[in-house]
Amino acid sequence: MPEEALVDVRSVNFSYAAGRRAVLEGVTLKVPRGRMVAIMGASGSGKTTLLRLIGGQLRPTDGDVRIAGRSLRLMEPGRLYDLRRRMGMLFQFGALFTDMSVFENVAFPVREHTGLPERIVRDLVLMKLEAVGMRGAQRLMPAELSGGMARRVALARAVVLDPLLVMYDEPFAGLDPIAMAVIGELMRKLNDALGATSIVVSHDVVECLRIVDYVYLVADGAIVAEGTPEAMRRSDVPYVRQFVQGALEGPVPFHYPAHPYEHDVRLAPGAGHA
Repeated sequence: MPEEALVDVRSVNFSYAAGRRAVLEGVTLKVPRGRMVAIMGASGSGKTTLLRLIGGQLRPTDGDVRIAGRSLRLMEPGRLYDLRRRMGMLFQFGALFTDMSVFENVAFPVREHTGLPERIVRDLVLMKLEAVGMRGAQRLMPAELSGGMARRVALARAVVLDPLLVMYDEPFAGLDPIAMAVIGELMRKLNDALGATSIVVSHDVVECLRIVDYVYLVADGAIVAEGTPEAMRRSDVPYVRQFVQGALEGPVPFHYPAHPYEHDVRLAPGAGHA
């Protein structure tokens, strides 16, 4: 029996500027409940836009996004807000509130979205900080944290309400190899312990392929390949091979499309005329 999809993206197109610039075209993907799925691709391929569509921040131009069987396209704002309360988000570089302590950062969504008494808020916050190894830093301010420490606090904040879906936007950006491995291991363990479903948007090949169950590879706004981490490592598809291996030669060009260089040089201001 096929696994039930928590996230179901169906033939989604998305354009900015009244359709003049297509960002996503015909994207279809599924994220089964309890799984950790990566959306990977080069910068500018449409990964973060896809994440925003799944989170309900954007609406597709065409197609549909369904979460737990419910269409975001047709959902009223109040119901969409209620659904988004059940989603956790780890932003790129953590995005901690700089004027709040570690404890207050993690407590913020609990106080914002629940009416729980302060004693229970405290227990929840300390429990999640303990899970990411940061309980001892609860009184520190974000400026006193290293990049890896800040990312762990942000992870605790993202899962403090035991969300149905956790989304990660470039969770490994700017981290050293040790911190990267720690964050990756925490993401995997928390996903399994909470029974959550996770979507990881990243271009970090090694770490993503180590922790996720399935991969979608995006290029020029479309899904160009998908499969398990092992299938991606063994793929003979030129784009997949170039991306996974970080190769210079392949279908992804170095130069942005342009007229021939000689053409622009001839037309440059001040250029001589024959």
